[in-house]
Amino acid sequence: MEIPFEPIITGYKINIHLILEYLAFFLAFRYYVFLRKRSIDVIPNSNRLSIILGAALGAFLGSRIVAVFENPVFITDISVFVTILNSKTIMGGLFGGLLGVEIAKKIIGEKQSSGDLFVFPILLGIFIGRIGCFLSGMNEFTYGKVTTFIAGMDLGDGLKRHPIALYELLFLILLFLFLWKLKQRNLRSGLLFQYFMISYFAFRFFIEFLKPNIFFILGLSSIQILCLICLLYYYKTILNLFKNAR
Repeated sequence: MEIPFEPIITGYKINIHLILEYLAFFLAFRYYVFLRKRSIDVIPNSNRLSIILGAALGAFLGSRIVAVFENPVFITDISVFVTILNSKTIMGGLFGGLLGVEIAKKIIGEKQSSGDLFVFPILLGIFIGRIGCFLSGMNEFTYGKVTTFIAGMDLGDGLKRHPIALYELLFLILLFLFLWKLKQRNLRSGLLFQYFMISYFAFRFFIEFLKPNIFFILGLSSIQILCLICLLYYYKTILNLFKNAR
């Protein structure tokens, strides 16, 4: 199999990344519905719907805004504007979704933590999406720098590069298993989601050094700056983790 993987069916080239992206959304939502039916949700249906809408709107805006900062361009015509509108990044989506949820909860007056139910569906969605990123090779900005490392792969340009998407797939499997085990310990409500965000954003902060990014401030890319903002947002939880580790 060659990468980028672009199968041709009945004479049409299939965008495998787009298909897997839609599949990720569908299966992640179905998994969320499945988990919610099997758990006791203290948040009323009407409030839960408002929270989901807040998350969706925040994720939509956040994914686009951060993507623009990741690869800043000047709008010269409508085609450039459409390209910007279609650009998105999961990091902006996650943090934008977090802010959207918090704003929605403030508006409706909901005090209960709402993130734990989203953790494993989000992990599933990211995992499926990253398969699409890997199969897209150089067509998606998830490829790494040129390397002589044993894991280096030709992702479509004839050069050995870090397969960032594969590294992330392995990390996601380990993170899923780790959080699933933590879930059995009956953690305080909301803590599972916080651990997920801290773990994933910390991973992405370090893995970004292996990508040919544009580094804006202090040798950091826009994604890495967002990671630091997220980790700062959860600084109390991180401090408690260090205390417990001692």
